[in-house]
Amino acid sequence: MRYYLGAGGIKPDKDISLITIPPPQTVANMKVGKMDGYCVGDPWHARAIADKVGFTSILTEDIGTNHPEKVCAFTAEFVDKNPKSVKPCLKALHEASVCLDKLENRPEQCEIVSKPTYINCEREAILGRLLGKVDYGDGRTKDNKNYMIFSERNCYYPQPAYAKWWLTQFRRWGMVQGAPDYESIPKQVMRPDIYEEAMKEIGCSHGGQDDSSWTMLDGVKFDPKGDLEAYAKGFAVNNVKG
Repeated sequence: MRYYLGAGGIKPDKDISLITIPPPQTVANMKVGKMDGYCVGDPWHARAIADKVGFTSILTEDIGTNHPEKVCAFTAEFVDKNPKSVKPCLKALHEASVCLDKLENRPEQCEIVSKPTYINCEREAILGRLLGKVDYGDGRTKDNKNYMIFSERNCYYPQPAYAKWWLTQFRRWGMVQGAPDYESIPKQVMRPDIYEEAMKEIGCSHGGQDDSSWTMLDGVKFDPKGDLEAYAKGFAVNNVKG
C-alpha cells in the first residue's frame, strides 16, 4: 500500500490515515463509510465489486510482478525444539501447492475454503480470480496470465532477496531506526537450508536461490546484491529515520 501510494507522490504516513483491520471486515467498513479503500488479498476485492461498493484500482502483481504473498512461519524456538515437525509441514504444504496449481482443482478448493469455518464467502466470489478472470469493477477486464500460483516458477522457495526488499521498505518508511543488517536478518528468517532438506527427502527439485533484480511499477529497479541502504533512501517519498 505504501509503495503504491508513494509511487503516485502521496506520503502515506502524512497525507492519509492508514488503519489495520481484519480482511473479512474490509467490505463492511467500505459499506458504512469508515474507510475509502483497502489493500487486501482476494476474494475481498471481488466481493466489494459484487456488492457494488468499490472497484479494483490495481493488482498487486502490477505493483511488483511475482511478489511474495502469504507465508508459513515458525519461531526459531519452535524450529529448534521441534525439528521433526517442521519438515513434514513443509512437505505437506508442497504437495498441497502442487495440487492447487492445477486449475482443474481450484473449483474444489473454492468449495472447501468458502465455508464459514474458513473464508466464509460465496464460492463464486473466490473462483473467478483464482482462474485468472479479473473484473476490475470499473469496466476493465482481463484474462490474467499471472494468476495466483502456489508452487510454479519456484515461488515456494524462501528467497532471501524478498526479505532484503522488505527490510528496505521498513527502512524507507521509518519502521526501523538506523540501517538494518540487510545480510544477516534474511539468513536468519528465510532458512532455505531447512526447505532444501525437506524437498530433498521427498525427491522434489527446485530452482534454488534467485538473486535476480526486478523492477517495480514506478520503474525503480531493486537489486538484492546492490547497495540496499542507498535504495531505501533513494525514493523521493520516504520517511527514513536515523
